[in-house]
Amino acid sequence: MSGSTGVGNVPRQQQTSGGRRGGGRGRKGGRRSREVFRASESQHPQKKDASDDQQDLKSPPPACTDFDVAYFEAYAHIGIHEEMIKDHVRTEAYRDAVMQHQSFIQGKVVVDVGCGTGILSIFCAQAGAKRVYAVDASAIAVQQAKEVVKANNLAETVIVLHGRVEDVEIDEQVDVIISEWMGYTLLYESMLGSVITARDRWLKHGGLILPCTATLYLAPITHPDRYNDSIDFWRNVYGIDMSAMLPVAKQCAFEEPCVETITGENVLTWPHVVKHVDCYTIQLNELESISTRYKFQSMMRAPLHGFAFWFDVEFSGPANSSIITPSQSPLIGISDDDPVDDIPTKKRTNLNEPLVLSTAPEDPPTHWQQTLIYLYDPIEVEQDQIIEGSVTLSQSKENRRFMNIHLQYSSGGRSFVKESVFR
Repeated sequence: MSGSTGVGNVPRQQQTSGGRRGGGRGRKGGRRSREVFRASESQHPQKKDASDDQQDLKSPPPACTDFDVAYFEAYAHIGIHEEMIKDHVRTEAYRDAVMQHQSFIQGKVVVDVGCGTGILSIFCAQAGAKRVYAVDASAIAVQQAKEVVKANNLAETVIVLHGRVEDVEIDEQVDVIISEWMGYTLLYESMLGSVITARDRWLKHGGLILPCTATLYLAPITHPDRYNDSIDFWRNVYGIDMSAMLPVAKQCAFEEPCVETITGENVLTWPHVVKHVDCYTIQLNELESISTRYKFQSMMRAPLHGFAFWFDVEFSGPANSSIITPSQSPLIGISDDDPVDDIPTKKRTNLNEPLVLSTAPEDPPTHWQQTLIYLYDPIEVEQDQIIEGSVTLSQSKENRRFMNIHLQYSSGGRSFVKESVFR
């Protein structure tokens, strides 16, 4: 893994992210136990031949690679599942979604994509599903999930299948697909591709997908405490000037995307919609690269320390599958031809509205937290100052479960580029 050769926000100069992730909690093997994923990955080096580049251009699901094997092995660790299940916001949202859609599930056939311990499959069985296919390529499916199902007297209803969705066989069409596929920055891990494959292989016309839509957001942030703790600390260490450590400290702390929890007070503007996903219509090739341009107007005077990603997902019935992306209204003084992002967060005010699971800074924290792209050096911005640029999220050619992030940003007449790899 190659590291950056320079530090600091150098105009028109790329800052490249390399192998170590500093500053955040060491977590997750895909999205969960990333350190375990790397350890497994080292035992399964990627085998590549000339046909791999051609495979990237095709629509069919990709073949199982050694990176995929390492990914599935990471999910065999109980700590990953414990963290997810103990995330009450996440788990209760799924349980509530199943119960709210009981009329779609009762007496119907369900497939749970990436079942893990089988908890979502069991929720569906408890809601009256006729049959649930619980699919997972991790060893946990054969070693624990089957036992969990058996212990809850559901072996007649929940059928645990060990293997990839792309490979296992189900000899009937299904009425419902349920999956907790979301990774950091929504699309890290590329698990959504398995949901798409399951949809195309088995879902009946008019069937239900839970969740049905997802939206990824981006916003500029200020976070002086984090910067002071990681960087300014070196300016005076027990009375010793250690400023010589600043370049390496910045690179180690901010080289890779950081998974951390921030609050609404850290966010400088309304968020920008990077991508809206309709699980009924999205195609595999759409996941390869996502690009968008943004334009923000700072609501306060503060140092710009970076940008934050977060997402929400929505659970609603098939009739509501196509949700229009929230409108973008210009702020005063900005032309309609060049609008500033102005998208308030949607709130669920009554039970008739779709259930939303949100990872936004102002909502209760989840294990996903937020994904932060820190600048090596902050930029002072004034109230109403424009921050604009573009961002591209693309699947890494090294490993499609990794994510390349190319961030271009301009403010106050200066332009910068930062590139990161989410490994």
